Amino acid sequence: MSMIKMLGIDMIDVAGSGHPGIVLSSAPIIYTIYSRHMNINTTDSNWISRDRFVLSAGHGSALLYSTLFLAGYDIGSEDIKKFRRLGYKTPGHPEYGVTPGVDMSTGPLGQGFASSVGMAIGEKMLESKFVIPESSKSLAGKSLINFDVYCLVGDGDLMEGISYEAASLAGTLNLDNLIVLYDSNNISLDGDTSNTFTENVLDRFKAMGWFTKKVMDGTNIEEIDKAISDGKKSGRPSFIEVKTIIGNGSVNAGTSKVHGSPLSKDDIKSLKESLGFSNTPFYVDMDAVKAFREKINDRSGRKYEMWARLYNEYKNTLDIRNSDNLTKLLKGEQIDLLKDRWVFNKEEKKSARDINEEIMQEIEKQVFNFVGGSADLSSSTKTRLKNAKDVKDEHFDGKNIWFGVREHAMGAILNGLALVGFKPFGSTFLSFSDYMKPAIRMSALMNLPVNYIFTHDSILIGPDGPTHQPIEQLVSLRSTPNLNVFRPADANEILGSWNMMLNSTCPNALVLYRQDGMLLDKTNPGFVKFGAYPVRKERENLHGIIIATGSEVKTAVMIAEQLYNEYRLDLRVVSMPCMELFEKQDEKYKAMLLPQGYKTIVIEAGSSFSWYKYVYNEKYLITLDRFGVSGTKNEVEKEMNFSFEQIKERIMGLFR
Repeated sequence: MSMIKMLGIDMIDVAGSGHPGIVLSSAPIIYTIYSRHMNINTTDSNWISRDRFVLSAGHGSALLYSTLFLAGYDIGSEDIKKFRRLGYKTPGHPEYGVTPGVDMSTGPLGQGFASSVGMAIGEKMLESKFVIPESSKSLAGKSLINFDVYCLVGDGDLMEGISYEAASLAGTLNLDNLIVLYDSNNISLDGDTSNTFTENVLDRFKAMGWFTKKVMDGTNIEEIDKAISDGKKSGRPSFIEVKTIIGNGSVNAGTSKVHGSPLSKDDIKSLKESLGFSNTPFYVDMDAVKAFREKINDRSGRKYEMWARLYNEYKNTLDIRNSDNLTKLLKGEQIDLLKDRWVFNKEEKKSARDINEEIMQEIEKQVFNFVGGSADLSSSTKTRLKNAKDVKDEHFDGKNIWFGVREHAMGAILNGLALVGFKPFGSTFLSFSDYMKPAIRMSALMNLPVNYIFTHDSILIGPDGPTHQPIEQLVSLRSTPNLNVFRPADANEILGSWNMMLNSTCPNALVLYRQDGMLLDKTNPGFVKFGAYPVRKERENLHGIIIATGSEVKTAVMIAEQLYNEYRLDLRVVSMPCMELFEKQDEKYKAMLLPQGYKTIVIEAGSSFSWYKYVYNEKYLITLDRFGVSGTKNEVEKEMNFSFEQIKERIMGLFR
């Protein structure tokens, strides 16, 4: 335990930045978790049935890295010595995919807590899916997947509202595989928490259905160990408050001064002496390391061996379908929705959300790990999987998750589900995507295949008024790196969008209109992969180009046809269902589709900020840069200068 502290302090000292307070206060907590409870395999860090640890208080990364290093993960001494330096496995905050043993990226407070809930839900769902069949004589009824999720939080995590959104759902689902430990030191960055955070946290969690316990001495490993063990036996999610002293042992212990600033050289020397260490930087006592690793390996090795037995038994007693599902879980899969013949009715008027509902039912049949839900809006977003069960306490063999009115937590829980092997989706109205932005950003940072479904995509929803009419949300989503934003025009493009999304290694946002639309003649699901393609080609001589997305594609095609018939103005119409995919195409394709020297116009019922690079100037942007109004669809269109006739008149004016 002392070595965890000393390595963490040395890392922060050499880097010249970091957070020594949590290193010194929480070392006993993390030592207890890893030495006495965590089941891991340092040589197989992606073992599917390993326990997960999430450092929600991600500013304490030095604490985690020193623990993982001493535990035997593939982290070298140079990585420890180059903390927060480019190219090493020890970035400023934990990053998934960078450091072996880090189970998710953390830093924005509360995100780790909520994603831990997602991991715990995911474990329950996987546990129900991979049960040894009755044909096995010795192991029947046991599951191949069985792990716990540990999460270390601080005051800041618990002040963020997302934590309580997620904790409420965890209590409702009775997630007895989730153990949260709270480093309770009464200090935040700006000072004493008596100024900001005075509620009885244990009572609050108890009211949400959690097992709760307080450890009064945060240095007492035996007491922490017992509290964790009691929690795991409780049959409920566990919340353990551990009273600690921030920066314990340093000159400024118990104050905010030790939260985020390196200790002085004299303070480090004095601290090491008090712990019985010399002042040699990065000193490692190999006898202590050996003892620590033996504690981990003796316990975890037994579980890993048992898992190997289960794995072999499971494979030997499975039917082909379940065997395929296991392979898909462990290795991933390529999904081709376009291999089947899809027939959409050209005469039928349907909203994009209704068409999407039909497509999602077929996806559910084909993709075993396709799960999700909505923020209490499935009746409006139409994302309920009709042939699948609901996920409930003691019934985790379903696919429909009731997230409740909790957009922020839903996004983070989806990240947790993706981190344990699912292809999850979550839905709400596009205007409420703002509630989810931090979680969406974390999806993109971690490269997780999370699918966000946003309906009610523009002012054209009419009577709900400006609070529900999105304007700036498309720009916000498109400005997020590593996020594909799809705004399909019709059934063909919705299908093509899903074909890309299900095979994506990054998150995706699917944006759908609520009003009725029709199948267009020239849309093609196979062309969505290009991000943009022509849906109306010029008849004779190209005079200009209209780019449109979503429901505005139909408007653009109709206007182009009328202008050709009335004035012989010959316009190409380009549907751009995914700007991000189009930008990845080679320059030859881009130049072919959008040749220079022609007037290019954009029609989209949203902010102009995504579109300037495609046009000469703002006159060619038929977009919306002010909030909407409440009224009928026709009244709103006219008031916002976005009716069919107004758009047509604006386009004609550009060619006069």
